[in-house]
Amino acid sequence: MPADAPLLSPAQRKLVGFALGFAAIAAIVGLGALTLHYLAVFVAAFNSVIWPLAVAGILALILKPLVSVLERRLKVRRVIAIIGLYGLFLLLIAGLFFKFTPVVVAQLLDFIAYVPALWKNSVTWTESHFPEWLATARRYLENPAVRGAADALLAQLQDFASQIAPSLRSAGSGVLGFFGFVASLAVIPVYLFFFLLTDEDPTRRLREHLPFLDEPQRDDVVFLAREFVGILVSFFRGQLLIGIIMGVLLALGFTLGGLKAGLALGLLLGLLNIVPYLGTILGLGIVLPLALFQPDGGVGLLALCLGVFIAVQMIEGWLLTPRIMGAQTGLHPVVIIVAIFFWGQALGGILGMVLAVPLTAFFVTAWRLVRRKYFAA
Repeated sequence: MPADAPLLSPAQRKLVGFALGFAAIAAIVGLGALTLHYLAVFVAAFNSVIWPLAVAGILALILKPLVSVLERRLKVRRVIAIIGLYGLFLLLIAGLFFKFTPVVVAQLLDFIAYVPALWKNSVTWTESHFPEWLATARRYLENPAVRGAADALLAQLQDFASQIAPSLRSAGSGVLGFFGFVASLAVIPVYLFFFLLTDEDPTRRLREHLPFLDEPQRDDVVFLAREFVGILVSFFRGQLLIGIIMGVLLALGFTLGGLKAGLALGLLLGLLNIVPYLGTILGLGIVLPLALFQPDGGVGLLALCLGVFIAVQMIEGWLLTPRIMGAQTGLHPVVIIVAIFFWGQALGGILGMVLAVPLTAFFVTAWRLVRRKYFAA
């Protein structure tokens, strides 16, 4: 072998380069997974502290332009504009409370009381129309393995239900958990008040706190922070408005169709669409059986409620989202659904599901920046 001959052949160099690149990617993925794990542990441990701050921060980002408009138009100090906004909000809540809350609460209580009868009616209907299905299901449920799997699935559903109110779970149970939840709710207006007092961009001074980074990297971090804040504000401002409009449309359609507790269910399912598709998915599982099995229901009412769902979903997809949200996230619906489940699992509950779309859109933006700036060659 000549003295000046290379240690590795071209094919071997390619193989070594591929192995090193693969090892680097595996290390990055592992580090990301480890970071998500410890982030989920941290969020679970301090959930009752984090979620009021997160809610107040998001509301502050949404409401700051309105406070600035009141401050300029009324020519008052910012603190007076904030107090005036709080007063308007209290008047609105009081009006809605005295006008609609008794009806909505009464319908919700009636629906909860009707759930056992709904289950009985559904079993009776299944026995009369599909007795062989019910007999087969009962025969399989007698199998210990199938029963064990069903119990495990029930345990998973119960765990998911507990994640819907993570603050109650983390704060404790019973009276202490209730008071902890109430205290977390009560502190949100206090946080919001102080967040609204400042009119400056939350990322304006970020550059000053990053002296350890080179100028190009500092520009990238500031750009990504501003992009994240912009995505967060646009998403929640638009999604809240879309959820309210969808709730009103669903409530109107269900009420006119004669669905039991239609007003309450429509408003609730519409607001749940703040998490994309959550209200629709839950609504199909609740409204359609109710329409089929309620005393004056049947296939006709089921078809009517399904038509209301389809019509409202078409209005949301073709009119509301393009006009209100535009292309702020640029995410495919399948990506949104996967992101909701992923971040819900990664951050341990409803907080991750609510932040799923902004977080995913932010990481897509970050990846595009890194690919364009650092991997262009």
